[in-house]
Amino acid sequence: MTPRVITIYEVARAAGVSISTVSNALNRPDRVGEATRARVLEVADALGYVPKAQAVSNARKAMRRIGVVAPFTSYASYLERLAGVLAEAGSRGIEVSVFDHESAATASSPVLAGMPIQGQVDGLIVMGMRIEDVVERRLFERGLPTLVVDTDSDRFPAVLCEDVAGGRMAAQYLYALGHRRFGYILEQQTSDYESQAVSRLTGFSRQLEDFGDCDLVVRASGSSVQAARAAALALLAEPDRPTALMAHFDALAVGALLAARDLGIGVPDDISVMGYDDGAEAVAADLTTVRQPFRESGATALRMLVSAIEQGAGPRTVTYLDVEVVERSTTGALKAPVAALAAARTQRRRPSVLAAAVSGPVSTGPVSTGPVSTGGLGGVPAARRRPARATTQVATVQSKKSRSSGAR
Repeated sequence: MTPRVITIYEVARAAGVSISTVSNALNRPDRVGEATRARVLEVADALGYVPKAQAVSNARKAMRRIGVVAPFTSYASYLERLAGVLAEAGSRGIEVSVFDHESAATASSPVLAGMPIQGQVDGLIVMGMRIEDVVERRLFERGLPTLVVDTDSDRFPAVLCEDVAGGRMAAQYLYALGHRRFGYILEQQTSDYESQAVSRLTGFSRQLEDFGDCDLVVRASGSSVQAARAAALALLAEPDRPTALMAHFDALAVGALLAARDLGIGVPDDISVMGYDDGAEAVAADLTTVRQPFRESGATALRMLVSAIEQGAGPRTVTYLDVEVVERSTTGALKAPVAALAAARTQRRRPSVLAAAVSGPVSTGPVSTGPVSTGGLGGVPAARRRPARATTQVATVQSKKSRSSGAR
């Protein structure tokens, strides 16, 4: 018996909305309120609604069209990843549809929420943003092949650069230059999940704790150069300012460079500044940074997704790609007078790591109960951590090998 086809009228009636509202919820989600949109999608899932256009495409062979969702307009690095996707797709005759998401610091995406119902693509790559549980379940149950890049998923394969290892690598590099007092500019996030920002800070702070004779102060910032400049100005204006400053990504490091110039602090003579990504900003500013293989990650994702579409989904895998330190002119060995002053200040107080995480403390070791000032970040929780003494010092920096691991 042929299954009965559910119509848009039935979805509208069950959801208590008009058919135009159903259409907008699926095709123009920005025109519908969040609660109404969620109710329409929930009803569509429950009834098994399939738009007519998707029914037609299901009856013929695949369209060979891939969708890519990422915060393209907020972070230039995702355009580099997209370039890798497009190059690989072009060699295979695959069409790519691009969908922008406002920011990696927010998890909700109305466009992504309705995509598994719309049937516009044969497969989906989601970059740099966590997929909400209800949307992840919808993608999975509707059988839309999906792969994530620069984020994690409990259901779908992932292509990742090791952010925790990258954070550790940056700390090792700066420590080997003689630095013991560190600042960190962290992008403030609004969603509660372990983002790239939190992972990199976790690696950085844990490595400093392993060394044991270091101080770290973390400042949260918006994602723009000017926001990072303001955060760095507050950090560098303190009496015991850091001698090395790490930023979550390159644009934030550029803001820190501007702040140092504003205060007449020499780079790298008085302070070393380091970023993460090795994008266009790093090249223009001659910035020391941690390089991610953006184009390779995009091309790898496309190949893995095509394999899943053509051969069916296999066991979930996580593929890790190497990162590496790229040294330029913004970092240098700690100068003798600065080193002596830093050592004297460190001896006057016990070593500590000050961490101000955006959506809760980053667990990096034993935590005492004393409160810590976060410099007027307003509602950003903080914790004081006492690192253990290090038994060895790291003089060289090595990246981890790429590997693929099965689902945990």
